[in-house]
Amino acid sequence: MTFVATDSEAAESTTWLTPLSLVRTLGEFDLDPCGYPGHDTAKTLFCLPERDGLECAWFGRVWLNPPYGKEAKTWLGRLDVHGNGIALIFGRLETKWIQPFLSNGFFQLEGRINFISDRGGKTGNAGAPSILIPFGRKNIGSILSSDLHGRWFQ
Repeated sequence: MTFVATDSEAAESTTWLTPLSLVRTLGEFDLDPCGYPGHDTAKTLFCLPERDGLECAWFGRVWLNPPYGKEAKTWLGRLDVHGNGIALIFGRLETKWIQPFLSNGFFQLEGRINFISDRGGKTGNAGAPSILIPFGRKNIGSILSSDLHGRWFQ
């Protein structure tokens, strides 16, 4: 769902949303446990503060763009246990915690994503490359058959 901007323009916490075109090219998702009201990345959205995606039961095919930071590992661990979905995170491959989640491969997106601000729809560059991590064989196929530009790594 989000990453929090740290530049001078966004002194207050800002939620940055994944462009829906990126999500939709990967097919239909049943659940986004890190959802944002009105930003329909999946049929069902768990949105804070009403529903904490880590506390609720997950079902179906999951779209996961977790909060960026140390807690991303916890979210990826939950998706790994669930076994069906795609995660979007920064491509910081040198970090030790990400290594176990890359065993089935990953897709490095070409360029940088321009996320959408929850404050008036302004876009902002992520500041780092992003990767898609599939969980479940079907999701590998969804990435490889999409029209996204990038490179698959096994």
